[in-house]
Amino acid sequence: MSEMKWAIITGADGGMGTEITRAVAKAGYRIIMACYNPKKAEIVRERLSKETGNPYLEVMAIDLSSMQSVVSFANRILERNLPIALLMNNAGTMETGFHTTSDGFERTVSVNYMGPYLLTRKLVPLMVRGARIVNMVSCTYAIGKLDFPDFFHRGKTGRFWRIPVYSNTKLALLLFTFELSRQLSEKGITVNAADPGIVSTNIITMHKWFDPLTDIFFRPFIRKPKKGASTAVGLLLDEKEAGVTGQLYVNNHQKNLSDKYTNHVRKEQLWEVTECALANWLK
Repeated sequence: MSEMKWAIITGADGGMGTEITRAVAKAGYRIIMACYNPKKAEIVRERLSKETGNPYLEVMAIDLSSMQSVVSFANRILERNLPIALLMNNAGTMETGFHTTSDGFERTVSVNYMGPYLLTRKLVPLMVRGARIVNMVSCTYAIGKLDFPDFFHRGKTGRFWRIPVYSNTKLALLLFTFELSRQLSEKGITVNAADPGIVSTNIITMHKWFDPLTDIFFRPFIRKPKKGASTAVGLLLDEKEAGVTGQLYVNNHQKNLSDKYTNHVRKEQLWEVTECALANWLK
């Protein structure tokens, strides 16, 4: 069993998720594709398995907007006692309107932050020394704000507006990256964040993020999913990134962040209030 290298990739059937899964499959890992829509993911799995010659890809359902679904998924992995070498928190959403999950959280916050947080915390006991956790963030973290308790239940203070709410979740995920990297350093597990740039994925196309004029203006800056995925792939697989932890990477390079982010005034508080909000599921 110790010879097997296992990777778990959320949103593995999406634009960037497919590219990340392809690269990890080529590198010889056994992969759990953790996806919201297993039927759609199964088609991607078959294609990638053929393309890469790696038969060890399997689809498992997960709904990051439901903490019970996250716990059920994690428990199935724990029961199998899989030695996890890679965890890629890739799945994300940008909701077009205000939606509350059955757990009482705003849906963007649940999918982009609380689901990945809970999943990661649940799977840490299975992670081998040298394991790598990569969280997909976004350049929008720079405009993120964390107001408690509104962040969990409304996404932000005041009226719902998708871009600020999305930005807040990416800032939260970045701060989680920093804090978790500190806590896991003695275990030899690294935790980093990847900023893919503006990528042509469903988040943009389905949600009409840009009006047509803006779309024309931004088009030269919009990357293909493969280019967007390359920073995360490097953090997961490159030898030169072994041992690097608690960093944000952009364009395959480490970004020097100001103290405003690395020692964010809400970093410890965010950890505490998240632990409290997820207490029932962290047991």
